[in-house]
Amino acid sequence: MNSVVLCASPRRDGNSRMLAEAFAEGARAAGDTVDLVDLNEVLSGLLRDCRTCRGPDGNCSTVDGYRELMHARLLPADAWVYATPLYYYGMAASLKNFFDRLVCYASASYPRFEEVAEQMRGKRSALLLSAEESNQAAGLAVVNQIQEVSRYLHHEFVGGVTGIGNTRGEVRFDPAEPLAAAVSLGGTIFRAHHSDYNMDSERSNAVWSEARSGDEGSGIYEDV
Repeated sequence: MNSVVLCASPRRDGNSRMLAEAFAEGARAAGDTVDLVDLNEVLSGLLRDCRTCRGPDGNCSTVDGYRELMHARLLPADAWVYATPLYYYGMAASLKNFFDRLVCYASASYPRFEEVAEQMRGKRSALLLSAEESNQAAGLAVVNQIQEVSRYLHHEFVGGVTGIGNTRGEVRFDPAEPLAAAVSLGGTIFRAHHSDYNMDSERSNAVWSEARSGDEGSGIYEDV
């Protein structure tokens, strides 16, 4: 299995990059492969008006590494992982730019749209966030956007890790041990439990198979 980690910090030795490298360590130890992408090196152009800048053949005319990133690295991957510092209670600009420009490849006007739409489904996703503030509400906007983007793309968001720090590499001093958590996430991202039920979902009353006793479930909560 292969994960692509989109590293959004402009600092190559920053805290979110350290979380990304810890994730990669855990994934490789589990026998998976990891591709660490520095978005600031790959992307140089911003989203423009597609009605005026899309080429006659429907291709995006912005010349940088986005197209290769999408087709050669992201679409073949089994998981997309986002690593970003918290900037003014949002994600770093390069990651926001990545999402903005996704429309150029995921809209029907792109000539390879059907290929993109088909290959984009069914992946796993996760978030690696570094923040100076320990206030848990500070990063909720980023978590919510990743969750909603994952839902839209038919990805399974399996969670994330937040490391507290500001100075380069400072997350290693966080007593919550976010680096160890990132290693664990890397090793379990394809085995982690994921559920997103609605009231009509058919499911067992027990989450874990070891706890089930032959009950097939009724689709409603009974343990009340």
